Amino acid sequence: MNNLINDIKNAKEVFWENPKYFSFNQAIKNIKITEDDVKEAMLRLKRFRPYIKSVYPDISDGIIESPLIKVSKLKSRLESTFNKKISGEVLLKCDNELPISGSIKARGGIYEVLKHAEELAIKHHLLDIDSDYAVINNDKFRQFYSQYKIAVGSTGNLGLSIGIIGAKLGFKVFVHMSKDAKTWKKELLRSLDVAVVEYDADYSEAVRCGRMEAEKDPSMYFIDDENSQDLFLGYAVSSYYLKKQLDEMNIIIDDNNPLYVYLPCGVGGGPGGITFGLKLIFKDNVHCFFAEPTHSPCMLLGLLTGLHDKISVFNFGLDNKTLADGLAVGRPSGFVGRTLEHLISGVYTVNDENLIKLLKIMKDTEGIKLEPSALAGVYGMISVKESAKKVTHLVWATGGGMVPDDEFVKLYEL
Repeated sequence: MNNLINDIKNAKEVFWENPKYFSFNQAIKNIKITEDDVKEAMLRLKRFRPYIKSVYPDISDGIIESPLIKVSKLKSRLESTFNKKISGEVLLKCDNELPISGSIKARGGIYEVLKHAEELAIKHHLLDIDSDYAVINNDKFRQFYSQYKIAVGSTGNLGLSIGIIGAKLGFKVFVHMSKDAKTWKKELLRSLDVAVVEYDADYSEAVRCGRMEAEKDPSMYFIDDENSQDLFLGYAVSSYYLKKQLDEMNIIIDDNNPLYVYLPCGVGGGPGGITFGLKLIFKDNVHCFFAEPTHSPCMLLGLLTGLHDKISVFNFGLDNKTLADGLAVGRPSGFVGRTLEHLISGVYTVNDENLIKLLKIMKDTEGIKLEPSALAGVYGMISVKESAKKVTHLVWATGGGMVPDDEFVKLYEL
């Protein structure tokens, strides 16, 4: 344990296997969120499909989903570059291609905004759950929503998803951005008349200030990335679509063919929700590993110490500075850590040098443009111990679809 702590303090890459990992049936007993909650979220998203299709005609059937693809060229290059044999199929879940905001945050962030919009409209008798939600795409609803405000603290992508859909509905949106947020993300939000509040501080401070502002204003709804069950459920819905995609590809997941999923982790909401959803479906046949930068391993430290949100990377002398801006979080979600502490199989860390190396490999082999944050998932196949069973590896590509070409070139040329 001391050696592991020292390596973390020295920003070395580590792999931590969770000693508190339980079987699904044992772990689920202590979790208050249920499968019914996830299915309710699915039904809500289904009700909103006509609206999504109305405002984004290019989105097929109004479903916010991403492709699942095989990346055999990537696998071969990883094996030669890192001198490690990777057994089994390697898949990429392309959330970098998610409609509307081009990252995994288009799941949780958009879901919570839609839920809030639905609740307001039903409360004021403008809508009921049997309505055709395409009706929301008119000036009457936009005028109605303009009376209300939405706020969020973000390193970038969550703010983008909430800002884009919130502004589309008509809400006044305030995004509190940490110093790690990229300039192009701020500029895109401002172009949509979203108010961007900048901080010369990290993610936790942006969230804290956003929460305080919302508490003073009864018309403002705060989306709490650190504690939101609605964000969590929006992410969890993805597991049902993934199951269908795996079936269509004739990929079997069972006792002899486990699924290893590698999930980039910032505060923990996205990977946490996805882990919960996948566990509901595949139970003990899926193992979810969280990926964090060596300078920002907040979830690892929270789980390792059992202190969750009561501990920060700064307590270990780390600076929380990384090219993976979406993962630059100093303190983890206590809600996610406590909810899933017996379901997360392990956590590994990756340094910025390897993130950039993987960014180039992904572009060169598969022609796919990902953000540095999203490449953290790819490193899982290098970090995680091989299983004796036939493993299907699944990398969750969390973002990159909206990165401007000139910004990507700068990263590629590092």
